[in-house]
Amino acid sequence: MHKRVTFSGSNQLIEQIALHHRDVEEALRRYFSITSDQIPGRFVGYSHQELKLELQKRLDELELTSSLALLTSFEATLRIDYLRRCYEKRKDPISREMRSVYKQKGARAGLEDGILVAWRRSMPGSKRLVDDLVAAYKFRHWLAHGRYWTPRLGTRRFDFHQAYTLVHIAGEQFGLPA
Repeated sequence: MHKRVTFSGSNQLIEQIALHHRDVEEALRRYFSITSDQIPGRFVGYSHQELKLELQKRLDELELTSSLALLTSFEATLRIDYLRRCYEKRKDPISREMRSVYKQKGARAGLEDGILVAWRRSMPGSKRLVDDLVAAYKFRHWLAHGRYWTPRLGTRRFDFHQAYTLVHIAGEQFGLPA
């Protein structure tokens, strides 16, 4: 028998992450839209173009960190759903698939090769969505492990908006909370 996971309740919803992202983006834009009499010491001597480049660097980093937060939050949602379906022994097709995975892997089931495969098997027409999620989680792995290698994402790049849209659609399709 597998040991049960205790849920912390500390996981964020994707809407909370989206609000935080917007607030920080707006704050960065305001901070960098300074006039000559408001220049913080750190920007003394910067040209207008240098300030624009510095802002863009900060916005690019915000895209990555917000995407990481979003994808980890949705992973938590998927894992909680997986465990609840198994603990409650629900009888619907996806829950049966999840319990099959649980029998082999317990709470340590892989996201891409366990939980998402169960979704793909039990939901006709979900192959493309699951494939998109797997690609997004490869991107997330790259972010989470320090970006030290060149990721093999093909032509796919995930900015915050793309990641948000993907997890929002997946949440709706899978009947999960946002």
